[in-house]
Amino acid sequence: MAMDTLELLLHPTRIRILHAFSSGRTRTTSELRARLPDVSQATVYRHVALLTEEGVLRVVDEQRVRGAVERHYAINRELATVDQGTVALMSADDHRRAFASAMAALLADFGTYLDHAGADPGAGTLAYRQIPLWLSPTELQTLIARIHEAITVAGANGPTDERRQYLLSPILFPVVEPARE
Repeated sequence: MAMDTLELLLHPTRIRILHAFSSGRTRTTSELRARLPDVSQATVYRHVALLTEEGVLRVVDEQRVRGAVERHYAINRELATVDQGTVALMSADDHRRAFASAMAALLADFGTYLDHAGADPGAGTLAYRQIPLWLSPTELQTLIARIHEAITVAGANGPTDERRQYLLSPILFPVVEPARE
């Protein structure tokens, strides 16, 4: 993946658009606008057009609706991810920009949830905390593998009437202790 593609994927609005496709469903721009009520129609259309032009989204169906053409888009998962090789080549500033974009997208999605009429942040389904952990390299790799396994199992779930979609945003990085004198 070229750095220009990295720039394509690491924009807060485009991150949110790609999250909307995480269920595997196709979506129209109208559905995306409903999912992103704080984003203007023109902005959604511009970002969808860019993602489509770059092959990250593809048109899978077109229907005439009240004289206009409504397009259904699907995600091309291979082009919608940043591979480990690219991550390894990123500079510290690239990582800062990527993290800031991810946090901006997360803040916007969280604001959308809180602004929704049915929001109930006290219901126990909302969690945000930082948990310091002391781990050896082996314990760290075991933890990451267990988290990955749990997320993979849950990620394989499809939508049903009983299931509600949640956004899980794990963040893990080492704490830098100041040097002792």
